[in-house]
Amino acid sequence: MPHREQHRTDRVGWLRAAVLGANDGIVSTATLIVGVDASGANRSAVLTAAFAGLVGGAMSMAVGEYVSVSSQRDAEQADLAMERRELAADPVSELNELTRIYEQRGIEPGLAAAVAEQLTRRDALGAHARDELGITEVAAARPLQAAGSSAAAFSIGAAVPTLVAALAWKPALAAFVAVAALVSLAVLGAVGARLGGAPWLPAALRITVLSAVAMGVTAAIGALVGTAI
Repeated sequence: MPHREQHRTDRVGWLRAAVLGANDGIVSTATLIVGVDASGANRSAVLTAAFAGLVGGAMSMAVGEYVSVSSQRDAEQADLAMERRELAADPVSELNELTRIYEQRGIEPGLAAAVAEQLTRRDALGAHARDELGITEVAAARPLQAAGSSAAAFSIGAAVPTLVAALAWKPALAAFVAVAALVSLAVLGAVGARLGGAPWLPAALRITVLSAVAMGVTAAIGALVGTAI
């Protein structure tokens, strides 16, 4: 019977981008709504700000993730190109280098040499990419995937406080938005932690407390600006 293990490393790329995007969507849009509402603006102005924040934030997340992960991908490709040249120019030294890597990991010299030789015959560049450079198929940079998942997650997250703001009783709009945002963030933090194999309670508390502080500060600034204007 084949042995199957469920690991979480294949989730790292999209999970990080999705959780970050959803968190930002909820926090930034909720704080924006709370701040604008505290200034004394009417519902129309609050919703306009919320929709603008949703669209602008999603685009910003997508562009930021794409540029960031593209830079990582470019660095990976440059390293692979250099390794390819070194393999072509001096394959013996590269084989010895791979052997030393395995020896440093605790494999006996004779066995390390045999493993290095077999892996080199099969896929020399792949062996060096994985064991020398740390580049694997699972962890490889994927700019479009990161950008798309970040933008989608941000939009979904931002839709929560925006929808609540559209439906909430105006005199208590900020309170409704704040509660909905904090509950959503706590759930998201717990789910993200569980998917990543981490304890859920610290993650939920961390994001909830910090977001509550952010909304409180924004509400105070919004009230001051509204009074001054």
